[in-house]
Amino acid sequence: MQLRRRGIRDERVLEAMEEVPRHEFVAAGDVQRAYEDHPLPIGHGQTISQPYIVALMIEALELKGYERVLEVGTGSGYQTAILARLAARIYTMELDPELAQAAKDRLGKMELAGSVEVIVGDGSLGYPQAAPFDAIVVAAAAPDLPECYLDQLAEGGRLVIPVGTLDHQELRQIRKIGGRVVPRLLGDCRFVPLTGLQGWHLD
Repeated sequence: MQLRRRGIRDERVLEAMEEVPRHEFVAAGDVQRAYEDHPLPIGHGQTISQPYIVALMIEALELKGYERVLEVGTGSGYQTAILARLAARIYTMELDPELAQAAKDRLGKMELAGSVEVIVGDGSLGYPQAAPFDAIVVAAAAPDLPECYLDQLAEGGRLVIPVGTLDHQELRQIRKIGGRVVPRLLGDCRFVPLTGLQGWHLD
């Protein structure tokens, strides 16, 4: 498997990536390309991330199976479906109502709806109603690290987020230990922008 060759070591993540049919989450015209290792457009100016980046981000969450996870940027629901196999409860936020409904429908067909709550709203603000979270993953690029994510992260929790300019970002793991922030750089990346009150303001 190419993910293993590229350095993904968490066996639970590798198994979940194998179990989730990525072709169910791409546009009809891209089904033949669904398992290529690059992002694909899903409409509404959004993309489904390349499998390696999804695996890298989820591995950095260090999930054991009991966690409550906040995902910002549901998109097609592909990453959500993988997270649902690795943690106890997933709260996933999507700003676009049409994308959110389509993802909810897909997850329902896969019988994952029981462990996933799809929320239409501004993910740049997090989801304080269900905080604190053991892990937070942000599938869109932030100009800076929104403080709300740190506030909503449980002690010992992990946040994975791309931060940088619109053209280039660093993928970071942020760990909360004793109220302190312990960062780790995972590599360079490029994501669609995080929009909302604590994201990019694009007119």
